[in-house]
Amino acid sequence: MVTGFSFGGNTHSRRTVSTRARSMNQLSTDDGVVDNRQRWDKKSHFILVCVGYAVGLGNVWRFPYLCYLSGGGAFLIPYFLMLVVCGIPMLLLEFAIGQFVRYGPVGAFARICPIFKGVGVATVTMTFFLTTYYNVIIAWAIFYLFSSFQSELPWASCNHTWNTEDCFSHEDYDELEEGELPPNSTVSASEEFFHHRVLGKTEGIEDMGGMRWELLGCLALAYIAVYFCIFKGVKSSGRVVYVTALFPYFLLVTLMVTGFTLPGAFEGIKFFFLPKWELLLDAQVWKAAAAQNFNSIGIAFGSMIAFASFNDFHNKSIVRDTLTICFTNSLTSILACSVIFSVLGYIAEIQNAPSIGEVVASGPGLVFMVYPAAFPTMVVPQLWAVLFFIMLICLGLDSQFAMVEVVITTITDTFPHWKYLYWDRKEILAAYVCIFTFLCGIPCVMEGGIYFFQLMDWYTCIVSVGFIAFFEVIAVGWFYDARRLSRNIQQMTGVRANYYFVVCWMVLAPLLLLAILIFSIVDYEVVEYGGYSYPAWAECFGWLIALVSIACIPVGAIHAVMTAKGSLRERLISSLKTTLDDERHAAKFMADGGYSAVYDQSKF
Repeated sequence: MVTGFSFGGNTHSRRTVSTRARSMNQLSTDDGVVDNRQRWDKKSHFILVCVGYAVGLGNVWRFPYLCYLSGGGAFLIPYFLMLVVCGIPMLLLEFAIGQFVRYGPVGAFARICPIFKGVGVATVTMTFFLTTYYNVIIAWAIFYLFSSFQSELPWASCNHTWNTEDCFSHEDYDELEEGELPPNSTVSASEEFFHHRVLGKTEGIEDMGGMRWELLGCLALAYIAVYFCIFKGVKSSGRVVYVTALFPYFLLVTLMVTGFTLPGAFEGIKFFFLPKWELLLDAQVWKAAAAQNFNSIGIAFGSMIAFASFNDFHNKSIVRDTLTICFTNSLTSILACSVIFSVLGYIAEIQNAPSIGEVVASGPGLVFMVYPAAFPTMVVPQLWAVLFFIMLICLGLDSQFAMVEVVITTITDTFPHWKYLYWDRKEILAAYVCIFTFLCGIPCVMEGGIYFFQLMDWYTCIVSVGFIAFFEVIAVGWFYDARRLSRNIQQMTGVRANYYFVVCWMVLAPLLLLAILIFSIVDYEVVEYGGYSYPAWAECFGWLIALVSIACIPVGAIHAVMTAKGSLRERLISSLKTTLDDERHAAKFMADGGYSAVYDQSKF
């Protein structure tokens, strides 16, 4: 029977405990509190949960779109450079913090450097905002899944009440004579299905319209699925990921084999891998590559810190885990790109489009408008549609229940005295969080919800994440000291982190993130959706969303100084010092398989 974690002394019940005052699972922390933290019972569960979180919908639609927008194969060069210089080192940093300190992001940063405890709060705040609308994508996928169980896929033709005169289906394309081009300003049947049938899209955010009750029901189903994935903690998460993390790979490989056999697939693959070298001089390409690394791996969202905190203190494979997760995530993006661009080449072929770029939609449209357009032309289209949208649901659930888990972990770590509100039962707390985030996501399933969704996504994942990641690496690399973190890794694994990681934490990653922030400010772009420009009040609301998470950093710093003791100078100095006693903290785990905490620091 598969289990995800163990409580108390159960994890090591086969070991002799008479020589110790406590078992590993009941060690006293620096705060004098007994460490009864949940544990991953199998290492594979930790890997699969992290892979499932990192490999999500962004690999399917965002990565291919950025490749297209940034010059095809030219995007891969800065992407992998950013991965090596920033992505991998920062993921290792978050794993090391979580596993060593044994707290979620809020508790971890409060102990590493009190003046930066707001960074932990900011990561959780940003993750909370993300949970309120991310599940809407899963709701769309559920809607499409139900719609696929029909004798004819509803987005295959233009014979429906929601279609307009501009609608042009694949049947219409097939009826064109040789050399004849489709009329100007046509809209694909799949695009009209998404905008008019699924969303009921209004003209702008000023007109939110009525409730899309079918989408609301799909959103409720999505949250029910998330709840049953996490209500028993990492135990149920560990079980679920065997399906949700592995099934998409089976389907992606199957779709890739099918896609490569389609007419025009080679042109699509060529478009993907042949770079436009001149675009490497464009700063936006590098900015997009860095943003994709952060959003895809999950850096600065707090999830990886929370997951690593459930590891055994003496988990020796922390570096190998980091490399495995990063490269699995990247290779999945390449696989998804190969699948999608082969299908895009096929669509361009049957539409007689002069360029692949003529059939690519940005954002969620790449999934919900382009791929469904290809299914009606395949053998047994309903089967492919059902499998594809099940894959999207699996990809979305992995990331969603990981983010909800961060919020729950933060509540239990930061507010232990709130236990009376949920009777110290994880399943009740999980229900509270799911219900509250469900209510917050309701505006996204109204007729004007797509505009609210785009506004939230832009200012949460594009604007906020760079600021938070910068202060995260500054807090650990400079104030806690990257060399000290390397020694902490040795205390857990017996081997210091490679000096390359130390250089990245102290120099390369901060400089890279600072450059990205500067370019983001200089080249600031206002949010748009399909050519629609948001009004000023909506822009202000978006910035308010971004500032709620960013403001946690200075507010946390002020709170740390104000609550410290002594004069203002003494308070400031005290707030800059870690509250962790490395030697004392690590020594508590030595009897249970850890490594000596005594080092000659002059040799480092």
